[in-house]
Amino acid sequence: MTHCRDFVGAAFAAAFAAISPVQAQDYPSRDYPSRLVHFVVPQAAGGGTDTFARAIGQKLSERWGQPVVIENKAGAGGVVGTDFVAKAAADGYTLLVTYEGSQAINQSLYEKLPFDSLKDFYPIATIAVTPFILIVGPRVEAKTLKEFIAFARANPDRLSYGSAGNGSVNHLLGEMLKTEADIRLVHVPYKGASAAIADVMGGHIDAAFASVPSVISSVQSNVVRALAVSSAKRVAAAPDIPTIAEAAGFAKFDVNPWWGILAPAGLSPAIAQKIAADIAAILKTPEMVEVLAKQGATPLITSSEAFRDLLAQDVEKWRKVVKASGATIN
Repeated sequence: MTHCRDFVGAAFAAAFAAISPVQAQDYPSRDYPSRLVHFVVPQAAGGGTDTFARAIGQKLSERWGQPVVIENKAGAGGVVGTDFVAKAAADGYTLLVTYEGSQAINQSLYEKLPFDSLKDFYPIATIAVTPFILIVGPRVEAKTLKEFIAFARANPDRLSYGSAGNGSVNHLLGEMLKTEADIRLVHVPYKGASAAIADVMGGHIDAAFASVPSVISSVQSNVVRALAVSSAKRVAAAPDIPTIAEAAGFAKFDVNPWWGILAPAGLSPAIAQKIAADIAAILKTPEMVEVLAKQGATPLITSSEAFRDLLAQDVEKWRKVVKASGATIN
């Protein structure tokens, strides 16, 4: 009997040893996900990040046969929700859906950030890119960007623009336009982009840069007037809106931020690859391409490695912009 037990034990050990490290790595992903997955959005509901999270979350839920729940944890320019995910278990069940503005800019903006935008996260996959639209409200007479700039030059500090907070993409786009056009505008920071957009609509402030998903319906219904888009190319969802480069002659003006999904550092590469592959498959479907196009977005499919490199490049790119703007948050 002892010899039999020894034989069985040796056979089991040999079989286990025969499993390659690659096969062993695959084990965590075979049953993933086996329960509810949380998508944490570090911005308020209704914005671009929230829109993309719900669109991709619904399709992943259908594909996985498990619910994907969206949780909006807004606050401190995205820091609250981002920090929550940084400190979550690295098991793939708490993921961050965010965009270039929060993940790349905050690293330079905050003097005491409770996490490192690169070291504390595992970039899984990008979702899309979409530009921002410069919108104006009812009290602004300018019909074009050139007229807006001309009025601002003749009336320094008369025009105001809102943003999602100091150092947000909305804010820095305004600073970039001020520098390029040599104009003076009054910056009015809000706790979220939706509040700034609402005040543009209500005529309380004059203008704002807003992501296409968050404002496209208001533009199309003429609630606000669009003067230009921040990208180098026009967006298919609103082809009549010129680019800033076209409208004002600033040839190098091109801001087209990405949106993507990240996990806490330490996530199994096998799980990350599974999520990335599923997202890529969804982004290739005509249905999702159409959903994104209606939001003025273009699918962006990358590997985890390429996403990590992109994030590192953008942290450095925005560091220079933040430094030039003088924006800081303690």
